[in-house]
Amino acid sequence: MLEKLAHLLTRKYGIILAIAAALMIPSAIGALNTRVNYDILSYLPSDLDSSKGQQVLEEPFHMAAVNMLVVENMPDRYVSELRDKIEEVPGVNKAIALSNLLDVSIPKEILPKDIRDIFFSDTCSMIMVQYDKPGSSGETMAAIDTIRALSNEQCFLAGVSVFLKDTKDLVISEMPLYMLVAVLLSVAALLLTSEAYILPLVFILGIGVAIVYNMGTNVFLGEVSYITNAIAAILQLGVTTDYSIFLLNRYIEEKPKFADRRDAMSSAIVSAFVSLSSSSMTTVAGFLALCFMKLRLGGDLGLVMAKGVIFGIITVVLVLPSIILLFDGPIQRWRHRSIVPSFERVNQFVIKRSKRFAALFLLLFLPAYYCQSQTEVYYNVDQSLPADLASTVANEKLKNEFNMATTHFLIIDDNLPAAKLKDLCLKMEKVDGVETVLAYNKFVGPAMPDEFIPEDVKEVCKKDGKQIIMINSCYKAARAEENAQIDELNALAKSYDPEALLTGEGVMTKDLIETCDVDIQVTNIISVLAILLIVGISFKSLTVPIVLVASIELSIFINVGFSYLTGTVIPFISPIVINCIQLGATVDYAILMTTRFREELRAGKEKKEAIRIAANTSDEAIITSALVMFCATFGVSIVSKMEIIQSICLMLARGSIVSALVSIFILPSVLYVCEGMFARTSHAWRTPPAPRGHRRKKNQSVQTA
Repeated sequence: MLEKLAHLLTRKYGIILAIAAALMIPSAIGALNTRVNYDILSYLPSDLDSSKGQQVLEEPFHMAAVNMLVVENMPDRYVSELRDKIEEVPGVNKAIALSNLLDVSIPKEILPKDIRDIFFSDTCSMIMVQYDKPGSSGETMAAIDTIRALSNEQCFLAGVSVFLKDTKDLVISEMPLYMLVAVLLSVAALLLTSEAYILPLVFILGIGVAIVYNMGTNVFLGEVSYITNAIAAILQLGVTTDYSIFLLNRYIEEKPKFADRRDAMSSAIVSAFVSLSSSSMTTVAGFLALCFMKLRLGGDLGLVMAKGVIFGIITVVLVLPSIILLFDGPIQRWRHRSIVPSFERVNQFVIKRSKRFAALFLLLFLPAYYCQSQTEVYYNVDQSLPADLASTVANEKLKNEFNMATTHFLIIDDNLPAAKLKDLCLKMEKVDGVETVLAYNKFVGPAMPDEFIPEDVKEVCKKDGKQIIMINSCYKAARAEENAQIDELNALAKSYDPEALLTGEGVMTKDLIETCDVDIQVTNIISVLAILLIVGISFKSLTVPIVLVASIELSIFINVGFSYLTGTVIPFISPIVINCIQLGATVDYAILMTTRFREELRAGKEKKEAIRIAANTSDEAIITSALVMFCATFGVSIVSKMEIIQSICLMLARGSIVSALVSIFILPSVLYVCEGMFARTSHAWRTPPAPRGHRRKKNQSVQTA
């Protein structure tokens, strides 16, 4: 079946290219219409109290997105007029300022001190803006743009949704640059390592088709995270370039055997499909391991990238042959020498000292593991933005003027007696780091009778049998003191109402920390076990997969541990992504060398000669693959202003080089030293298994006898 398909593909390559080009149109439309989610906290499990609380804030309270507009050194009349204008903005549910509570001509001192301190500082007034939709929605982001346009330069809009808006604007402005830099540097790498000037163009065309297909089919997922949207194409470029190189090399090998180059390509397609489908399984497994994260961001990235690898294989088999045949003349005509040097002397040096390098392999594990385990991560997502961004400046202004770093929202039963509610508020005010507690009962008292409270203010506090208490904290999210504060507040609330829900940026960030602490362990175990199983089945061995996975795990430990040695604090998502992607993508380096080692042993070579040939023939492919991955990701890490994108891409770039160095300088010695163990624990390690037809005839002969 595959042979017939390959024959058809090579005879109708003009039609194949036309179909491939036509399919890019709906794919491009799908990519443009895929919603991008900029709120990482929205990927938390839905069964958490913080997530349930967000749902209640969204409906019925319409408080899932709340911003604080700090107005500096402006008269009360301006603040009142600005509030009125903001309340008319589409997407804004309410805008609350002191002018909601009393006329601007009435002294502020009539208000309770707690209320007054929330809306007024020595030099600033504050307007609380409440939106109809969540902070990551298009309607809320459009409203933020309008509010900024209505405000003068002395107004500072702070809050999570503003941070999301600035994140969106920054990513959208940078994404074209990501792809441009990744493509240009990848082309440069391919130009230097290949032997034809036009080959980089051929490869980029083929991979580009696969990328468009992959990004276009994301529309069926409903939405993707901004991290996935920003780096998926770059990762796909770096990871799947190998497949294109493999097909071309196979085609070059087959050409002397056939009079018609189309027959040579047909044979290359069949051979490539069998090899690529098996080798790509480890990469797919690494990506799919991310889908087991409780934080749904992992599943988002994992599924898109696994899909990207599959599209890469499909495109290499179905589309790339036609592109190569179309450009075959120029490929042969415009050739040059590759700059990749011969590593024969290096390999001789390494193999001659195989026991020392094998010992080094073991000795590196403990310090590398220790360093990676000590690497610090941060969970505060706004830390990934530039310090001069408008949302960052506004958050600092809010902190400095009102001592508000984060805001918690407590959703509690409205039937709770007033005396108990007052007692709860008093206890919460005494919790370390709590600046103010804003509850409905604060408005009611001798200075402000209940009938004087405007209806719109009542609606902010009470709805559908629930009441919201807003707790302003002077601690920043993800800090130890903030997390301790949240635990104490939650315990207090539950003691008064077991169904109470505490939510907000700080609470959700705390849940993010606890979720990811589990996720990193789960994804590591699943990715390692899955790849051990795949490699074990492929080599029919108990020990080969352990050695190969250990070599890449060492590379991962060195890569992540490098951040500890340099004192770099990395975003929480980086080590999770690196562990799965680096293992899945670069274990192919070890598989390539081990496969060739076994082939030479089966051909009757002595093991020293076999490992020498395996190392010499594998090094060029490993270097080319690692260099393309390095160039595709390192360039993005330089140009991006988003620290999350910078960190992931920098660690992927570094990881590809570390994996290549371990595969070239250490793995040959380990394979050589362990060869005897492989022979005892693997099926048909030194002798190729008999062909199926031969085994069938032998069995028939035994039965006849």
